[in-house]
Amino acid sequence: MYLENISLHNFRNYTDLKAEFVPGVNVLLGANAQGKTNLLESIYVLALTRSHRTSNDRDLINWDANSAQLATRVHKNLSSMPLELEISSKGKRARVNHLEQSKLSQYIGQLNVILFAPEDLSLVKGSPAIRRRFIDMEFGQMSSRYLYNLAQYRTILKQRNQYLKQLKFKAKQDKVFLGVLSDQLAAYGAEIIFQRRQFLKKLEKWAQQLHTQISLGKEKLTFEYVSQIATDGLSVEQLYDALQKAFVSHEERELQQGTTLVGPQRDDVRFLVNGKNVQTFGSQGQQRTTALSVKLAEIDLMKEETGEYPVLLLDDVLSELDDDRQTHLLKTIQNKVQTFLTTTSLSGIARQLINQPRVFTISSGTLHEEE
Repeated sequence: MYLENISLHNFRNYTDLKAEFVPGVNVLLGANAQGKTNLLESIYVLALTRSHRTSNDRDLINWDANSAQLATRVHKNLSSMPLELEISSKGKRARVNHLEQSKLSQYIGQLNVILFAPEDLSLVKGSPAIRRRFIDMEFGQMSSRYLYNLAQYRTILKQRNQYLKQLKFKAKQDKVFLGVLSDQLAAYGAEIIFQRRQFLKKLEKWAQQLHTQISLGKEKLTFEYVSQIATDGLSVEQLYDALQKAFVSHEERELQQGTTLVGPQRDDVRFLVNGKNVQTFGSQGQQRTTALSVKLAEIDLMKEETGEYPVLLLDDVLSELDDDRQTHLLKTIQNKVQTFLTTTSLSGIARQLINQPRVFTISSGTLHEEE
């Protein structure tokens, strides 16, 4: 899978941009605050209909405009098709092959991307919310069923939390509706936890291989899914029963605090190197190797799940890696995935590992191809 081109109109600092790309490495070169990350962000938005940098869609629209238009042609399965996305105050409109999609979930998955930025190094040492978001965003590209379950779960969770807040201030509490919401939440929560464990098991297989290579065989990386309920080896039905029992046992505390205290919205992933929690006991080098292994593992997992390699977005990440890890990253992607790489300078990049890159210079929202 690769992008043949891109067209941006009133997206961030790009009033009008048209560019064509190579299937290999596309280098975006320029000083800071010129639009390199904005261009990467546009590709991410075209894939997932949302930004990784902001939750406010207005931020994506040029200050002098009321809407932004993004378009690309994606090559996959020996053919190509156009994708179009419009963002305005009225919402988003997405088209696949010029046909408008009634739901954004029907659009997501047409273009698969993996973003690796310096902040992704916090995937290992950051908060559980960062790791949950990582699972949801990456797995959501590969499974429309997971996206659906997640959307349903979030809707019901919001309703349940609002109802718990209402009950908190009532002397006479009607818990019948709370039971209905708990049952629905347990059903979707069980599906989410089951799918997450499946996803992580597959991701672990690829990440283990990469981590062993980077550490020269000295370290073994394993994943552990962390939840308030026992999840290991349980079926969806068993997870459903376990969540229902957990809601019952936590009911009084939830009523006191006015929020849901159990479920996948509170789960986490633990990364272990040679059996030790790398978040707590790992060196900075081990944490960075783990993050790199996990991110690169996504490339092979997406190929395994979708039949196509994703597009890789590297936002100034090479400057954060030492020579060994930088070399391993570039060798891993060589002749495998289309890559967009932002940098302020070509010096320090192992250019001998990049086969015939197309280099673009970006300045004040304009893009020029280097000879």
